Amino acid sequence: MSHTWGRPAREPGDGWVVVDVETTGFRPGHARIISLAALALDPEGRVEHSVVSLLNPGVDPGPTHIHGLTAEMLEDQPTFADIAPDVIELLHGRTLVAHNVAFDYAFLASEAELAETALPVDTVMCTVELARRLDLGLENLRLETLARHWAVPQTRAHDAFDDALVLSRVLAPALQRARERETWLPVRPATRRRWPNGRVTHDELRPLKMLASRMPCPYLNPGPYRRGGPLVQGMRVALSAEVNRTHEELVERIIHAGLAYADAVDPQTSLVICNERTPQQGKGYLARELGVPVVSDGQFMDSVASVANGTGIDEFVPSVDQGQQFALF
Repeated sequence: MSHTWGRPAREPGDGWVVVDVETTGFRPGHARIISLAALALDPEGRVEHSVVSLLNPGVDPGPTHIHGLTAEMLEDQPTFADIAPDVIELLHGRTLVAHNVAFDYAFLASEAELAETALPVDTVMCTVELARRLDLGLENLRLETLARHWAVPQTRAHDAFDDALVLSRVLAPALQRARERETWLPVRPATRRRWPNGRVTHDELRPLKMLASRMPCPYLNPGPYRRGGPLVQGMRVALSAEVNRTHEELVERIIHAGLAYADAVDPQTSLVICNERTPQQGKGYLARELGVPVVSDGQFMDSVASVANGTGIDEFVPSVDQGQQFALF
C-alpha cells in the first residue's frame, strides 16, 4: 500500500473528482450531507462530468445561517441513496480531491454505508496539504485565499457547487506549480472492508504519521547514517518540529524509499531530520544528546532520491554471533 502514499507531480494519474459537501453538522454518522457537488476532471483539471444535488437528509438541516439551506428547500430533494449510483460511477477509477479531504471523505463514506453501498475510492488527495508544499507565501490556505491568489472568481462561499468549481479551477495551477517544483502530490490510499455479512465499511483516513509508525519495515536497520554516504533501506528516520517541509511529505518519502519512520528518538534511530543547528528541545536535541546524526530536510530530500539497497528481513539468516549482535543493536 505504501506506493500510493504520495507520487511525483509529473507522474500521470487517472484523473480527479473534486468534491465538496455541505452538512447538518460536523460528526459523520450523526450529521448528514444536505448538498453535494462532485466534478470529474481529466488529468489536466478540465471538468468532464458532474453530479450536483441538494439532498433531503431526513433530519434538521442544522446551521442554516452558514449554508443557507432550510428544511423547506430540502424536503422534496432526493436522498443520498437516490443519487448514489451516479456518484459511484463518477468516482470510479479517479482520485477523490477535497479541501480538507478527511472531512468530505468521512461524510461520503458514512452516507454510502447508510445507503448500504460502497465508494469505489482507492486514493484521495487533500488540497490543503498540497498547498502547504507549494511555498505560496500566503497568510493562510483557506479556499478563498487560494482563489484570490490564482484570480479564480468565488461567488457563493459555503455553496457546494461553487466551492467545488472554485477548487477545480485552483487545482490546475496548483498541479502545474507542483510539476515545476518537482513536488510530490499528497495522494494517499483509502481502504474499505467487506465483512462476512456482506456489509462494507470504509476505513477512517488516519494521520499519516500514526499509520507509518505502526508499519513494519521490510528491511533490517543498517545502523546510523554516515554523513556524506548514502541513505540505506531500513534506516530509522525521525522528524523534529524544526523543518520547512510538511511532516506528511517527509513521511511519504521515508516510506516510499524503504526507510522506517520512527516516532521517537533512541539509540537505534539512524538519523533525525532537523533544520535547527543547535536545537534546545525536542527530537533534534535528543539526537544531539544520543549522538544520532542530524540532517536538514533539504539534505534529506537530496539524498532520498537515491537510497542504497538494504537487507530484507526475509533474506537475513544470522549466525549465532550475528544473532547476538543483532539483539544488542
